[in-house]
Amino acid sequence: MQKGNIVITVMGEDHVGIVAEVTAVLADSKANIIDISQTLIDNIFAMILIVDLSNSSRNLVELDQLLQKISQELAVKIVVQHEDLFRYMHRI
Repeated sequence: MQKGNIVITVMGEDHVGIVAEVTAVLADSKANIIDISQTLIDNIFAMILIVDLSNSSRNLVELDQLLQKISQELAVKIVVQHEDLFRYMHRI
């Protein structure tokens, strides 16, 4: 099981329940939210979470599968990446 920190990004049209649904999956998985940022620009919702999986009952792949299901239900885009990959892809 791959543990450590992951980065979750969520984007889409704003509506009730996005934060609640995403964080419920994380809480149910015993994943710890280290940092969370969200913004709303002209009805476009964006959220970034840094999540620690050290004590989680699920790994990155399992969480991604659950969040993709939520993504479809909420009509938002959710991307789950290991922190190392995220930092590598977004380096200057």
